[in-house]
Amino acid sequence: MALPMINLIAIMRMKNQLCSIVLVFMLTGTISRSQSLMDLLDEETGNQVEYTTATFKSSRIINGHSIERMQAGQLDFRIHHRFGTLNSGAYEFWGLDQANIHLGLEYGITDWVMIGIGRGTYQKTFDGFVHFSILRQSSGKKTMPLSLSAYTTMAINSLKWENPEQENYFSSRLAYTFHIMIARKFSERLSLQLSPSLVHKNMVETLLDANDLFSVGMGGRFKLTKRLSINGEYYYVFRPQHSTDADLFYNSLSLGLDIETGGHVFSLLITNSQPMVEKGFITETAGSWLDGDIRFGFNISRVFALK
Repeated sequence: MALPMINLIAIMRMKNQLCSIVLVFMLTGTISRSQSLMDLLDEETGNQVEYTTATFKSSRIINGHSIERMQAGQLDFRIHHRFGTLNSGAYEFWGLDQANIHLGLEYGITDWVMIGIGRGTYQKTFDGFVHFSILRQSSGKKTMPLSLSAYTTMAINSLKWENPEQENYFSSRLAYTFHIMIARKFSERLSLQLSPSLVHKNMVETLLDANDLFSVGMGGRFKLTKRLSINGEYYYVFRPQHSTDADLFYNSLSLGLDIETGGHVFSLLITNSQPMVEKGFITETAGSWLDGDIRFGFNISRVFALK
């Protein structure tokens, strides 16, 4: 009788051990599942950073740059076209007989640095720029209420010298523009941007004209449908009252319609600016809306993924 009793005690001990092992596995699985559920809950409750995208449809609002830039390895081929003024009359077919064009290539080196080069018919200008993203609007674990970028460009006037007999310097052909772009996407429909700017020209017409001109650009986008949006842009220039160009040039005002078609963004626009580089449309807009110096034009953007 003693031997069966010992066996019974051993069996009970083994049963208790098996129950303990099963209980440990059950608790481990429960803890693991709880951790997974907590991770999912953290993601849903904002422990992930959500960056705002598509504040604007492309790297331009109309004439000026937007907060957007190419992602790493993406190349944007751009064609900008401006016709003559509407008040040129029927003989010039209300400006359609005249044309100014600017071609550009823009490439994303990283997700926060973009470079670009271009050539335009206005003053046969060559230009190049660098665009840095400093802050990106975001929500969730990291909240940032706006996006901030810095942008600098150099333009080279390659027209022949008006007086080749005098001593001319290559540096006199150069002009620089410095931008700080501050933008916010308020909703899926509305985005706004503010662009304080400085244009520096190495050479000006007279001693009364300033080499440095400050301006403030204001732009916005209102989304109509998934593929259509209305854009507006205005640059106010702080000109010295004594400068000779104060009565020659006007502030740039432009309105446009963006149409997205796959890899293309097609923009139809009206503007009083003929130039399509910063130093031109900011400080050398010779047309007035009130006088009917309005130009029809378009921008075409085609993006290629090289990586």
